[in-house]
Amino acid sequence: MPAFWRDAPPAARQALVAAGLGWMLDSFDVMLYALVLATLIREFDMTPATAGLLGSLTLIASAAGGIFFGFVADAYGRTRALVWSVLIYAVFTAACGFAQSVAQLAVFRIGLGLGMGGEWASGAALVSETWPARHRGKALGLMQSAWAVGYGLAAIVTAVVLPRWGWRAVFLVGILPALFALWVRRSVPEPALWLEARARRRSHPTERVGFSNTPVIFEIFGGLRGRLTLMITAMNACTMYAWWGFNLWIPAYLSLPPARGGVGLSTVAMSGLIVAMQMGMWCGYVTFGYVSDAVGRKRAYVGYLVCAATLVLLYASTRDALALLILGPCVAFFGTGYFSGFGAVTAEVYPTHIRATAQGLTYNIGRIASAAAPFAVGSLAETRGFGAAFTTASAAFVLAALCWAWIPETRGRALE
Repeated sequence: MPAFWRDAPPAARQALVAAGLGWMLDSFDVMLYALVLATLIREFDMTPATAGLLGSLTLIASAAGGIFFGFVADAYGRTRALVWSVLIYAVFTAACGFAQSVAQLAVFRIGLGLGMGGEWASGAALVSETWPARHRGKALGLMQSAWAVGYGLAAIVTAVVLPRWGWRAVFLVGILPALFALWVRRSVPEPALWLEARARRRSHPTERVGFSNTPVIFEIFGGLRGRLTLMITAMNACTMYAWWGFNLWIPAYLSLPPARGGVGLSTVAMSGLIVAMQMGMWCGYVTFGYVSDAVGRKRAYVGYLVCAATLVLLYASTRDALALLILGPCVAFFGTGYFSGFGAVTAEVYPTHIRATAQGLTYNIGRIASAAAPFAVGSLAETRGFGAAFTTASAAFVLAALCWAWIPETRGRALE
């Protein structure tokens, strides 16, 4: 195991395992939709715009879930919020397998989104508060890397289950994370930092420990911190627009026939390219933690975002399977790895008593803004082709990099 893992206390390692597995299973459940999207388009006779709208509804719901569970995590505990969010997304993923119409599928995807958003807010706070500052970026990088593992597992399950038992069976597999939630509830303690903050609140119920009596929302968006919050939120909105606009449509792009703007690959070939991309994605997540701890959050973020913008344009301009196989891991490496830094940056900006709430708000308000991506890309793909549609993701990466002109370096800060 890496030296930083051996140096960490047992509670920190346990928290990272819990948050990482929760995020992996979150990815597994959420991305099943993208992997069977071409089949759903045929099954329900949907247009790409309608299919994209379902993806946008999921992101809007996930934003609401992230904001809500941020408050829950601050008030009732990181672990408790993690458990309930996992249960919600597992149950609603399985429910998608029973959908008889586009409307029913939309309702179930909204329920899944609520749980999906809640998992990140609680898991990021759990890891941030248990790991020392010198290793925080690496720990959050490992947690974030679990998304690539979950996406890869979803691609493998889809390749095995979809041709044999159909898309409904693919969604039914999504109930499995519910078993993980039971382990978390029994085995993972709350962070000592949060427990201490709760004890102070209970001993001084009329005071806000560590700050004034200012309402939480004004602590996050008001005063000197307000502009920083707005820029972090805008940066995250741009990165999430780019990620969802690109990644939600990649499986459909690879598997739809050329007459509908796709590459025309089989389910197995499409899944193979997706798995290859997840290998690059996992490496991007993990290395970003090391890079940002070494050179700083700002330099690492801007470097990854500029490379991602360039590689997305190259990916969108080719339909050759071999070229896509080579480009896929590279675009996934740079186009996803930066997410590892978001939890560290926000943890280092906000104090403990509002940390999970602030992380949930900045992450998920950005997600609300980015919810237009699946619909916008689907609509553009329908009228202008996937090449033009994916260009909007490249532009969003550039805008995200520009936001860093107003975000300070936070590497090495001790948590307040």
